[in-house]
Amino acid sequence: MAEILGLGMSHFPGLSFVDEDMTNTLRRTLASKRVAEASKDPRNWPAGMQAEWADDQGAALGRVHRERCHAATRVLRQRLDAFNPDVVVVFGDDQYENFTEDVVPPFCVYAVDAMESRPFDTDPTKPPARRNMWNEPADKVFRHAGSARIGRWLARALNDDGYPVPYAYRVRYERGLAHAFINTLLYLDVDRKGFPYPVLPFHVNCYGGDLIRSRGGLIAAVDAEGDRDPPAPSPRACYDMGRAVARAFAKSPWRVALVASSSWSHAFLTARTGWIYPDHESDRARLAELRDSRFAAWRELSGTQLEDAGQHELLNWVTVAGAADELGMKTEVVDWVECWTYNSDKCYAVFA
Repeated sequence: MAEILGLGMSHFPGLSFVDEDMTNTLRRTLASKRVAEASKDPRNWPAGMQAEWADDQGAALGRVHRERCHAATRVLRQRLDAFNPDVVVVFGDDQYENFTEDVVPPFCVYAVDAMESRPFDTDPTKPPARRNMWNEPADKVFRHAGSARIGRWLARALNDDGYPVPYAYRVRYERGLAHAFINTLLYLDVDRKGFPYPVLPFHVNCYGGDLIRSRGGLIAAVDAEGDRDPPAPSPRACYDMGRAVARAFAKSPWRVALVASSSWSHAFLTARTGWIYPDHESDRARLAELRDSRFAAWRELSGTQLEDAGQHELLNWVTVAGAADELGMKTEVVDWVECWTYNSDKCYAVFA
């Protein structure tokens, strides 16, 4: 008889940064032409934002922010180890990594048996390899087991349920897994004790209309010009896909962990805050719904609502929320980490 556990966490790249780099995203955003000149002066920022920035551009409190997030992730890892899954399904997005102009699927199941990733390697089209908190070299290769068999099984089961889903037998990105997936695995193994569970990456096209024109989002998303791409799958579509995934695995013989991986409102994606800090009001509304296990409220959100709040990546959580609803799960919020200068609010939760 299948058993299913749900987890939710952040894959924010900054959680691997050294202290003085924790506000790199904000510093790049402040160079954007869409940020008003007055908003580039810290003296005009909200008091909480000024306090985080302090006189060291956020280094000291950045360390506190990072360690609090890792402490919450350690709790999730403990719950995962106690559950001892046969497979870990990670719902994550792609930002011009595996999916570019050739094809951008709304969803994709990766049916692969092994994955190699170099998350700290240098990408010639982006800034040099970043420093990381583990002091691991740029060419370090991380190897994770997958499960092509379970991936194929899931794609067939979803198709039989009326949800035909694309699938892939290889990872095309030259650095391996897209950052949403590899960062999730790096943080779930923050103490570097190993990650023994097979991983099934499940792509969700969270960025939709901002994906191709901005070459993957990031700061360019607020400056890119021209027609937008077709939209991301709607919250309703993601929610219903999550329910279908839950129905499929409920009939399986496996112990399955479903992981929603993303931060919530991203500062550089929301005009409401002048692009420089997260939309706390919208995030708090979603948090209240999550705490009360009112998952169905997320199905009724619109894509425009999420994008206006910079919550594009919340679609990963919406998908797992659909699964939780299908299975009658309740939410345990492990921690809610709100911030001003570290780009995004972050939630850590267990669904059981």
